Amino acid sequence: MDDNPPVKENKLLKGTFSVVGIMSTLVIYGVLQEKIMRVPYGPTHEFFKHSLFLVFCNRLTTSAVSAVFLLTSKKALDPVAPIYKYGVVSISNILTTTCQYEALKYVSFPVQTLAKCAKMIPVMIWGTLIMQKKYKGPDYFLALLVTLGCSLFILFPGASELSPYRKERESTVWGVSLMIGYLGFDGFTSTFQDKLFKGYDMGIYNQIFYTTLCSCILSLTGLILQGSLLMAIDFVSRHKDCFFDIALLSTVATASQFFISYTIRTFGALTFATIMTTRQLVSILLSCVWFSHPLSVEQFIGAVIVFGSLYAKSFLKRKPDTPLPTSHKSDEATVPLKAIA
Repeated sequence: MDDNPPVKENKLLKGTFSVVGIMSTLVIYGVLQEKIMRVPYGPTHEFFKHSLFLVFCNRLTTSAVSAVFLLTSKKALDPVAPIYKYGVVSISNILTTTCQYEALKYVSFPVQTLAKCAKMIPVMIWGTLIMQKKYKGPDYFLALLVTLGCSLFILFPGASELSPYRKERESTVWGVSLMIGYLGFDGFTSTFQDKLFKGYDMGIYNQIFYTTLCSCILSLTGLILQGSLLMAIDFVSRHKDCFFDIALLSTVATASQFFISYTIRTFGALTFATIMTTRQLVSILLSCVWFSHPLSVEQFIGAVIVFGSLYAKSFLKRKPDTPLPTSHKSDEATVPLKAIA
């Protein structure tokens, strides 16, 4: 009888640790990525345009930290799956993250964040095509509601919502196209990981290390071929505040990966999904206040539809159905290499 209070207290502490860790790292990440891609630097008001450089810095930091974890935990550094299979995931993930950063040039962070809620649609499509999964009626109804809410949020922007790169409709069309690319590649990444890594005895650090290592090599190659590596380095050397923003962005992106894996291992995917939904809501509200994004009535209604649907799914779900392809089971809790959303 005396064991229950300590157990409950321990679980409360772990839950608080998970919520604070995920919320703080990902909310900071969201604010920083919008600041880097949409706010000018220096007296000449220069915009940072090298999104692939951000991908490289993020993946380099995550790869280094995961290598340290592998070494300190005395786990094997040898790849569990063939290297080219890590490479396929890396390419898809780089395209996902690049579309995410590029979209911020044309749509606001609140629009982008809410649109990410619709990622269940491409995941269901890829799941049907690649995994031959079958989904139930409520899953399709939820996807329809989320799509409706996202459409309202995107199609009816606030009156003064302008892009620093393009104006009005052209900005919206190109931004939405990039977001569709993001959703498609992100859905493919998680689904392909689910299919590819299910048969391997692969831990979280091994998966993250080799996938991010491949991403480092590929993104560095892309920067060199584009001729933008030196330009990006020159930009951050001239704007020290941009260097600090990118360093902090990479740090919180890496930290969030491990908070995510800890949360899924300790509390399961359903609790994690609820925390992530709350994080998206907080990120949108914070971005609206910090960067002065006005919300139209239609956008407010769309947000209520989306988050109401997601919360209803989380709280009314009594037993887990076949999960969407977002995690992999092994000796450690494994999670997909997310383009942090």
